[in-house]
Amino acid sequence: MTGAYLALGSNLGDRLAHLQFAVDALAATDHVRVTAVSRVYETAPVGGPPQDAYLNAVVALETGLTPDALLALALRIEADAHRVRAERWSPRTLDVDILLYDDLQSADPVLTLPHPRMWERGFVLAPLRDVAPELLEAGRTWEGVHETAVTLTIPWRNDSAPSP
Repeated sequence: MTGAYLALGSNLGDRLAHLQFAVDALAATDHVRVTAVSRVYETAPVGGPPQDAYLNAVVALETGLTPDALLALALRIEADAHRVRAERWSPRTLDVDILLYDDLQSADPVLTLPHPRMWERGFVLAPLRDVAPELLEAGRTWEGVHETAVTLTIPWRNDSAPSP
């Protein structure tokens, strides 16, 4: 199993439900075990047309999927949440981005790893620090990123339970 981190974002419809849908879909997938989910943050949109604020979170997981298969899963989850790709950085029901896949580095334009802009985006870094504090300096804050009082849950699966 390989460790990976995925960023989740939503600013259309029931934003929290879309994020939870993504966590549930990941947890229900064979060869994927969700190990942690960050707190939920509300953030101002970055780039694109005028739009409402986002809810963002990061999911830590262990997977037996290849990076390409994990990307296909992320795109399928977005499609199942009725994501429409009208224009770059437009509002969306759900965005699922692979941030890190173990320590793999790839310049492939379809799947660049680590995610090419993750280190510039507070809406990714704040929740990433929740699940992987060793990757970021303690005490750092990001403008426009606000922790919410809502949380996501990791559904329990018999085959994903830790071994005794």
